[in-house]
Formats: sequence, structure tokens, C-alpha cells
Amino acid sequence: MTAAHAEAVLAIYQAGIDEGNATFETTAPAWPVFDAARLPEHRWVAVDHDGTVLGWVAVSAVSSRCVYAGVVEHSVYVHPDAQGRGVGRMLLDAVITSTEAAGIWTIQSGIFPENHASLALHRRAGFRVIGTRERVGRQHGVWRDVMLLERRSSVI
Repeated sequence: MTAAHAEAVLAIYQAGIDEGNATFETTAPAWPVFDAARLPEHRWVAVDHDGTVLGWVAVSAVSSRCVYAGVVEHSVYVHPDAQGRGVGRMLLDAVITSTEAAGIWTIQSGIFPENHASLALHRRAGFRVIGTRERVGRQHGVWRDVMLLERRSSVI
């Protein structure tokens, strides 16, 4: 993922936001804010044969403390027209490969319980639910739960 993908990446992010079960965010940030919050060596786009960006995955550090250097949080978004085509799994596989090569032992994420497709995708990729944060935040005035998932590397 580079700045050349910014417009498509942010449009896909906004589509996920608009769907309502992907994030507490209400609008995609400007590219400089998005870019600064994600680790450059662990972010990927899936591109169709014609160059169309189909989806993206990126990770952020969970803490600046050295003890958590091997733990990241990720987000994965697929364009609505590309869902159900294996794009999400391909992106998760890419980020798992890159993070393990860098010595990262845990990838975590928070997913709304209503996002059944994302939960199923993550389970197939080796993530497990470690708990539920009940009523952790409000979205459009409604309290929402978030399920915490993690994937622990078997090679680190």
C-alpha cells in the first residue's frame, strides 16, 4: 500500500464505515492521518488485473512499550463488489506472513458481533475470540459490544 492507493483505500474504508458494522469511526481520515497511524512494512492492497484496488489490510502498534513490540492490531476492508471472492483471506494471509517474518507474535482485532462475515473470515485464518467488551462504545447513540480476537503465531 502506497500513497498511490490512497484514494481507493480511503473509499473502501468509507464504504465499510457506511455499512455500519465495521468500526466506530464515522468518516475515513485524510491520507496523512491514515498513513501515520499504520506501520508501513505491514500494509497491503489487493489489486485486480486492471489495477482496481479490491481491498486492504494494515496494522498499527498497540503500544510504544517494548514488551508489546510483537503485538499489533489490524484492520482489513474489502470493497463491497469484491466481497466473497477470497480477497479478505488473501490480505490476512499477506499480513500474517509479513508480521511473522518481522518477529511479531500476536495480531489482534476488535470486531462487532454483528459482523458475521468478518468473524468467520478471521476464524478461518486462525484467529480466536478471547472475549467481549460489552457496551464499550456508542455508535450513533447506540451502545455496541466489540469482540476481541487474536492470532498467536505458531512460529515465533
